[in-house]
Amino acid sequence: MTAIDLPEETIADAQPEGGDARSPVNWFHELKSIVLLILAVLACHSFVAKPFYIPSESMMPVLLTGDRLVVSKFPYGWSYVSPSFHPLPFLKGRVLGRLPDRGDIVIVSPQNRREDYIKRVIGLPGDIIEVRGGQVILNGVAVKQKMLKPLRLAVDGNAPCPPLQFPGALVTGKDGKDYCELPVRQEILPNGKTYVTIDMGPSALDWYGPVRVPADHVFLMGDNRDNSADSRAPLEENGLGGPVPWEAIGGRAEFITFSLDGDATWNPLTWVHALRSGRAGNSLRPQSVAPPQ
Repeated sequence: MTAIDLPEETIADAQPEGGDARSPVNWFHELKSIVLLILAVLACHSFVAKPFYIPSESMMPVLLTGDRLVVSKFPYGWSYVSPSFHPLPFLKGRVLGRLPDRGDIVIVSPQNRREDYIKRVIGLPGDIIEVRGGQVILNGVAVKQKMLKPLRLAVDGNAPCPPLQFPGALVTGKDGKDYCELPVRQEILPNGKTYVTIDMGPSALDWYGPVRVPADHVFLMGDNRDNSADSRAPLEENGLGGPVPWEAIGGRAEFITFSLDGDATWNPLTWVHALRSGRAGNSLRPQSVAPPQ
């Protein structure tokens, strides 16, 4: 039977008033799309890359409080800390695992904590690590250091130059602004990777070891040598408690996306002024020079 053969009342019933035929919303389909989108974001966050926020001064001067950066999850393979929010207990081994290189900046999950620290890889399995008077000694050889001109960092809400961490470092520049003037050293690892560290003088963290790094472990340190809860600091002091298993490494820091000085308010007009200039896009891979002889 064609439409022409249908009774008139049947044809009228098939046409809604106003001629606007609208199908009801399929809420199950909409919810399914949202769930799939969330799963896709979590998968990328867990296995490809994740954003990371710097909450402390432990990696100054390369990283400042308020920096936002990207951490890639795949360079060392995947482990129990790879999924977002660390829902898994410790599981030995890595999928497609590879050890970090000396000098890499990595995120690491401390024992019995579901949070991430960010530190630099100094020692690899089999290395003997010790620190004497702030001098890192690797396999019996002092890591090469070079004193540099003091570094001045602008003081802001996220970098207030606290006197307990940086005694005597607060100075006023010729422009009338406050700066944190820090003593810095260039450190060169045996593989030629180089970076800059801060050492304010004698501290408890200046003496450590010697300790041999076990198999499938790495030894991590912060660049702000006197203010870093790293492998030199015990677990009871929120440190890493020595070399950490490579399974605890969550990824490699790649580059800074943007940085905030901490002076923004709820007023959107202050957000642009809170951006630190010259930091977006900065690579976090260490520079390479000729390995020390």
